[in-house]
Amino acid sequence: MIKIFLGLGAILGGLSIAFGAFGTHVLRPIISEISLETFTIGVRYQAYHALVLLIIALLIHSTESPSAILITSGWLFLIGIIIFSGSLYILSITSISNFGRVAPLGALALMLGWASLAFFACTWYKS
Repeated sequence: MIKIFLGLGAILGGLSIAFGAFGTHVLRPIISEISLETFTIGVRYQAYHALVLLIIALLIHSTESPSAILITSGWLFLIGIIIFSGSLYILSITSISNFGRVAPLGALALMLGWASLAFFACTWYKS
């Protein structure tokens, strides 16, 4: 799991830079300001949660045995990135409004990822 989340975090982090540059240099002249803002939100959330995947990889490495809660949190973040950011990318580029209806499912996955990470944090360190 360490290699998976570390690799995915690094790839998604790098892609967030590429997507940000794509939005700034390619999309800015051809889509509306609102669509560009939507695209930028997708990039920002992808970057934030790519970093969280890296942190999860480090936490898995620092525990004696991988926690199912922590691993679930990582998968929820990955699913959330794909659904939330992906739907915003497609929505902003195509203007197909149905993709805007999918974004809340990705946001829910991200929130559940944070909730499971918080639960892990509460149970991980015992003084």
